[in-house]
Amino acid sequence: MKRRDCLKASLTLPLLPLALKAAGATPTGWARARPGTPGWPSATDWEQLSRAVGGRLSVPQSPFLGDAAARSEALAQISNPFYIGDQPGLTQTSGYFGAWRSVPSAQMVAARDSADVAAAVTFARRHRLRLVVKGGGHSYHGTSCAPDSLLVWTRAMNQVQLHGAFVPRGARPGTPPQPAVSVGAGAMWIDAYTAVTTQGGRYVQGGGCTSVGVTGLVTGGGFGSFSKAFGTAAASLLEAEVVTADGKVQVVNADHEPELFWALKGGCAASFGIVTRMTLKTHALPHTFGGVSLKVQANSEASWRALAAQVLRFYRDTLCNPHWGEQITFGGERVLSIAMVFQGLDRATAEATWQPLLAWIQARAEYTVREPLQALAMPARDFWDADFFRQHAPQIIAEDTRAGAPPTHMLWKGDQGQVGWFLHGYASAWLPSALLGEDRIENAADALCAAAEHMDVGLHCNKGLFGAPADALAASGATTTHPAVLDAFALALIGNAGGPVYPGCGGTVDEPGARRGALRVNRAYAALGAVVPQAPTYVSECDYFQKGWQQAFWGPHYPRLLAAKRRYDPDGLFLIHHGVGSEAWSDDGFERRAS
Repeated sequence: MKRRDCLKASLTLPLLPLALKAAGATPTGWARARPGTPGWPSATDWEQLSRAVGGRLSVPQSPFLGDAAARSEALAQISNPFYIGDQPGLTQTSGYFGAWRSVPSAQMVAARDSADVAAAVTFARRHRLRLVVKGGGHSYHGTSCAPDSLLVWTRAMNQVQLHGAFVPRGARPGTPPQPAVSVGAGAMWIDAYTAVTTQGGRYVQGGGCTSVGVTGLVTGGGFGSFSKAFGTAAASLLEAEVVTADGKVQVVNADHEPELFWALKGGCAASFGIVTRMTLKTHALPHTFGGVSLKVQANSEASWRALAAQVLRFYRDTLCNPHWGEQITFGGERVLSIAMVFQGLDRATAEATWQPLLAWIQARAEYTVREPLQALAMPARDFWDADFFRQHAPQIIAEDTRAGAPPTHMLWKGDQGQVGWFLHGYASAWLPSALLGEDRIENAADALCAAAEHMDVGLHCNKGLFGAPADALAASGATTTHPAVLDAFALALIGNAGGPVYPGCGGTVDEPGARRGALRVNRAYAALGAVVPQAPTYVSECDYFQKGWQQAFWGPHYPRLLAAKRRYDPDGLFLIHHGVGSEAWSDDGFERRAS
């Protein structure tokens, strides 16, 4: 974090208590309605809403609790994220130990357009309902899941439209047109990549997991494999259509409602409204994308720490640049795993890049190469083309196996383990570039090795922007994401999870195992704390119980975000766990806290 950002924080932090008090202006004792309590809509009220949305109001159900045929299909598709995402009663994560479980809402509007969304928002406001919105449903914190709520399900709003020369609505004179893509609220990244890259020959900065919803990722900040080159996904946002708490459909951009537009660029849209469409800048496509893998084991603690330090130096000197992204993992049994991607390099160049590290390892008897270096390069236009992988590398992908599924639906096989998982613990920390200095790099290596004694630590190099080009840094710096991301060389991620535990699926929570898993995550995170105490973190991948979350997620931006929340949603209709303004509400979101 640069000195000027520290100065901003020192000026804004004393104002935070006053801002929080102002945000709680609604009288205490104000509560949302629940089924069976006074104020819950009558059957006539629900019928009126149903007519307003063209009959697309229903009670969402878990297919695991349906009839024999539905349950059989659900069990067969339990590892298929596209199937899970198409079920309004399910979420991609089945819960988080000690925090939440995947439970369907009480009622659901299957929105087809912004008018349906506006009708649902107006109804929820009038009847004081807990409101949730779900497109992709990938939130680790269960933000698209709440019992006794009204769900706005945007899955059908998945249109993707390319623009050769886009100018935001009402932009100031002289605003230059630029290539862009407009994406509906229910679209997944595979939808966007298919249109923009496979078919259109350009690039849009999105997420690495292809079944993640576009809207949720962008408005949470958003990182993908190549963020070190192109910046965060939020940095590419040019315009958004959003339904605000008053039920109005607004188009916002840098020149119209700029504060709301800024809040959507990393402040989590579900705290401010429901985004129904967004337009993102697209970029010239590199000539190649590719990946590199390697696995090495050290035979002693001393050699393990030496390897860790050498890898950090190698990363600093060779890989911390726009060409490289993804993961370096420090694992149990002193195993280093490399699973990185690159852009703009051919295979020979990528392989040659790693030769100095390989030579260092091979010159020492205390290391065993468990999996030799492998590199794959391809035309960038084929990187999300399912047909290409079916022909050339079917082992890398998994597919939507349902009859009649779109042939474009593919995901990286390594992401399949996240489908339905039940998180025991999760934590992350942005690692500042200062740790790569010679005066601190040995300590950083020791901390990583100490953490890995408890739980694998993955360095997601693309989720820290140190080493990115100036234009990517400038655009990402204009978002609400914590400024620490600009100086971070990686996001350290630590997690532990079990299999799916949706009600009716047959899975159960191993509570002793979950407690042990959570404890191991906490101990690994504490070991990292030796070099990054009270580290800022990424709102979409972090501990559900994150302490000081306002500062950890947004730092000096939080008071401004809170002011925007009060302006656009003064009664707190839009609420998510640890979202802007959520400190004014009970954990379940139904009761106002005392001021």
